[in-house]
Amino acid sequence: MKLKILVGTMTSTADYVAQAIQMDCADLGYEIDVQLMDGLDIGVFDEDALYLICTSTYGSGDVPDNARMLYDSLDAQPKFLGHVRYGVIALGDRTYMQTFAFGGRKFDERLQGLGAKRIGEVWEHDASEGTLPEELGAAWAREWLAQASAQAETS
Repeated sequence: MKLKILVGTMTSTADYVAQAIQMDCADLGYEIDVQLMDGLDIGVFDEDALYLICTSTYGSGDVPDNARMLYDSLDAQPKFLGHVRYGVIALGDRTYMQTFAFGGRKFDERLQGLGAKRIGEVWEHDASEGTLPEELGAAWAREWLAQASAQAETS
């Protein structure tokens, strides 16, 4: 099975998290592909893969600049994504309570609106806690991938 991690980032933190997941979960039998969202559109979901959106939040609760084209295409070129199974890692800072982790939350809302099926809950990391998102994200991803595998076996 292929895991495609789509990365939305301004400062590379989400990319570091995705790379940590790629390294830490290499033993789980997934072909893990990390891809920055630069230049992507809704067509990225045509591939037969499990998807993980790994994105930070920027500005006033926006998706990062490199994720804007993909995010906007989910409205501009909508199509049914019922075949898509995905998870979300939403990076944020609770200092900005009004918009905490909105980058990931926005992707989650749009994907669900197009019929995609989220596995598990959105994982949110709070930068103000002082914990390393790479370590916590990789640990979360191992559990999430186990859940995804279990769901795939029962469906």
